[in-house]
Amino acid sequence: MSQSGLNPMLMTIPESFESARLIIRAPLHGDGAAINEAVIESLEELRPWMPWAKGAPTMEESEISIRKSRLEFLGRTDFRLLLFHKETGQLVGSSGLHRMDWHARSFEIGYWARTSYAGQGYITEAVEAIASFAIQVLEANRIEIHCDARNKKSANVAERTGFTLEGVLRNHKNANDGSLRDTMVFSKVRGVEF
Repeated sequence: MSQSGLNPMLMTIPESFESARLIIRAPLHGDGAAINEAVIESLEELRPWMPWAKGAPTMEESEISIRKSRLEFLGRTDFRLLLFHKETGQLVGSSGLHRMDWHARSFEIGYWARTSYAGQGYITEAVEAIASFAIQVLEANRIEIHCDARNKKSANVAERTGFTLEGVLRNHKNANDGSLRDTMVFSKVRGVEF
């Protein structure tokens, strides 16, 4: 039965799903410690790309962030998703569906990998699973990935997962170093890529 006409608050949306190696789930109270550990481990790799990665968060800041994300998930305004390794239970990274337009059924996927799990295909696997979730459960018509044009690793994930480069927004935003950055916009749309 289609949920496309429902108010998002009335939709039945699972809080977790799996890929081959990952449990992908909504944040829960208490997840701040795992996020804090992963962010601190990965800060140098995240700092050039993530506006929130300017400095090491405190444990309290990480837990507050998780609790806000929990409320956003429940309010259907943003779906931060945590990526946990099925075998070890360790946090691999974070992803999610952002900048949601429920009327157009348009969503943006963002992602980052913990340094110790980077380069092992976990983010590619997560993006494929989250895109499938958006298509099948949320009845997405459009899914986007945006990244700094200098972030080749992020762009490679978009390409590997079958997203089409629609264009580059020149001098689109300020990068974390203060310089103007170009933003690559990738998408998958119903009737073309799925």
